[in-house]
Amino acid sequence: MILNVDKKDLHIGISACLVGEKVRFDASNKPSKFCINELSQHATFKSFCPEVAIGLPVPRATIRQIKHNDLITVSRADGSGDVTEALATYGKKVADLTKHLSGYIFCAKSPSCGMERVKVYSPEGNSLKSNGIGVFANEIMKANPLLPCEENGRLNDALIRENFIARVYAYKHWQQLTESGLTKYKLTSFHSQYKYTVMSHDLIAYKQLGQLLARSDMPLTEMAEQYISGLMQALKTLATRKKHANTLAHIQGYFSKHLQSNERQELTQQIHNYREGLVPLMAPLTLIKHYLLQYPKDYLAKQAYLSPYPEQLRLRYAY
Repeated sequence: MILNVDKKDLHIGISACLVGEKVRFDASNKPSKFCINELSQHATFKSFCPEVAIGLPVPRATIRQIKHNDLITVSRADGSGDVTEALATYGKKVADLTKHLSGYIFCAKSPSCGMERVKVYSPEGNSLKSNGIGVFANEIMKANPLLPCEENGRLNDALIRENFIARVYAYKHWQQLTESGLTKYKLTSFHSQYKYTVMSHDLIAYKQLGQLLARSDMPLTEMAEQYISGLMQALKTLATRKKHANTLAHIQGYFSKHLQSNERQELTQQIHNYREGLVPLMAPLTLIKHYLLQYPKDYLAKQAYLSPYPEQLRLRYAY
């Protein structure tokens, strides 16, 4: 199952400098090749530069996070020009206006846009722990806890990149589902399409989500809220080769009555080779898709696990 989403309908928020806009303090940018050259072919970016939006010029003096006792403010290095409240206010505004977003990509380490590990300084200018959160980014994430978010630097990691895009498409699928009018049947059908996806990330969540949907004493709205919260949290857990191999073995079981001995051995060997790191995930998946064409299984054909996003992104070739 490939979620049918037109580029113009999949909206992803992004720090403006990452798509080439020269809005940084020195009038430069930090273009992300993956975002510009690949992801842009499948999604529409909504770019934001909070520092420019609140009136700071380009170029401008750098700003940093400064810790005063237990309070962190954002200002110039000498403490002047405090923009903490302005950044937070703009963050709340954007968060409210962008509920339709299916993901967000922030500029790492920025005092306004960093998701984590932002450098914090003392009033005297000494570097403290890098444990700050960008003021603008914090408001976006706080207002939209389900929204898949990631930083540009981490997207250079193949596994993290694949995980983020899979979460974006899963969340978009959920948004489409709720917009169409949620029913218990639709919720159950949605879960059935993501069973193997969840299994490859978090086996405990896989069981818990199934138990949640089996309850008959919970209002649909409450059940849906708990379900999507649990699903998006489970998908944040990076899938491992071991978990993928376990999921692939379960899928192999659907063909047990159809495959010849040599075919069964070939698929088993491909799954084993993947588990051992000898081949990428696409190797056993390609074989499974081949057998699915030969021996159609409607339940399997609907599984998001087999095609969670456009194949042109080639995200499963690198791990």
